[in-house]
Amino acid sequence: MEWLVDHLAVLMFLVLTFIMFIGYPVAFVLGGVALAFGVIGIMFDVFRPAQFGSLIPRIWGQAVQNPVLIAIPMFVFMGTLLEKSGVADELLKALQVLTRRIPGGLAMSVTLMGTIMAATTGIVGASVIMLTLIALPTMLARGYSKELSVGTIASAGTLGILIPPSIMLVIMGDLLTISVGTLFTAAILPGILLSVLYLIYQGVIAAVKPELAPPLSDAAAPASRAEFWRMILRSFLPPSFLIFVVLGSIFGGFATPTEAGGTGCAGAILLAIWNKRFNMKMLKEVIESSALTNALVFFIVFGATLFSFVFRALGGDEAVEELLKALGIDTGWEVLVFVMIIVFIMGFFFDWIEICLIVLPIFGPLLMKASFEPHLATNKDFMIWFAILVAVNLQSAFLTPPFGFALFYMKGTVPPSVTMQHIYRGIIPFVALQMLAVALCIIFPEVVLWLPRYFGFLD
Repeated sequence: MEWLVDHLAVLMFLVLTFIMFIGYPVAFVLGGVALAFGVIGIMFDVFRPAQFGSLIPRIWGQAVQNPVLIAIPMFVFMGTLLEKSGVADELLKALQVLTRRIPGGLAMSVTLMGTIMAATTGIVGASVIMLTLIALPTMLARGYSKELSVGTIASAGTLGILIPPSIMLVIMGDLLTISVGTLFTAAILPGILLSVLYLIYQGVIAAVKPELAPPLSDAAAPASRAEFWRMILRSFLPPSFLIFVVLGSIFGGFATPTEAGGTGCAGAILLAIWNKRFNMKMLKEVIESSALTNALVFFIVFGATLFSFVFRALGGDEAVEELLKALGIDTGWEVLVFVMIIVFIMGFFFDWIEICLIVLPIFGPLLMKASFEPHLATNKDFMIWFAILVAVNLQSAFLTPPFGFALFYMKGTVPPSVTMQHIYRGIIPFVALQMLAVALCIIFPEVVLWLPRYFGFLD
């Protein structure tokens, strides 16, 4: 019984994991397990009833009154509006024309499209579904292999979780008490690195096995130069300008992420009007979809706040340290590699927000005590580096079976001829490329830290 009392935090974590596998809603599981183990802690006299009184103020202060989290509804609204207004559809058509002479040009267009959408939306579900609806029929009609097609679309659609403005980075900044603007800046080069790795792979596979990615014919090009420039001015430049305004205002210090999110919403409305798609019916659909997404995100944040509080009060930090010592993991590098492996494995079963809310509060403080010199010159930069490593790693959480959400989004949208086997085989090389990106960011920390230093965020 004494051992059980000393390890209530471990049992709490195991119960959480088990109930998540059953399939109950995450927000209810996090909050319910926290309340239940708080009561158990009171029974064993290791948790005081008065501590429950601090839970509501803690939730209010960390989530409801947090000005940083206001950026999440802004970015969700902006991304949903861009999807509904047809801006993304026209952008893909423009990119197809620009890359038609390159081997694998259509696949590259989808990746570039996903990269641009990531910098304007940050909503993975919307990106994957929209890219599947728009690009997959075209890719299959052009003779692209099903595996390459679905792998390209799934990987491109998940870039929105890393490339700013990213909802994940906003939540990470709140959990680790890091400036969201700094995280946004640090994520740009790793996001571009991932996109470039995808493009290189697509170019190589198309050159080596052209039957998997036949080139587009010149018939796909505009009939005249005037039509070409009209397409660029109408379909390519407006969303690119929106990216520049939203991210440039943050990096230039002219606006906070919340203010930039508001600017992005205004820009998305103007683009919808530009496309002549803006009407009250569409606006109502966008508002309803955005409200549901935001409710889901904040409900999980509330539950996670409860869980983190009770977990630590029951000695969770000490339990994790004991586990690492029992496994013989004591140096900073060993702990970091262990965390990266854990995050990757958890990605097979859990969503990114669950992993962030469980892993970051537990391992972040432990790793802050470790030394990474001379590889990382100063530990004041460590939490930025660590957060982006986790973010790049979490790209795989959307693609790895059995619970990769991007795979479910895609399966609900693809034609019957594309099976789950095609989808699983298609994502394997892209998951490998994501792990390569994690390794490169670990070996070369400047991939993450150079831009924040350049803009003065780390001075």
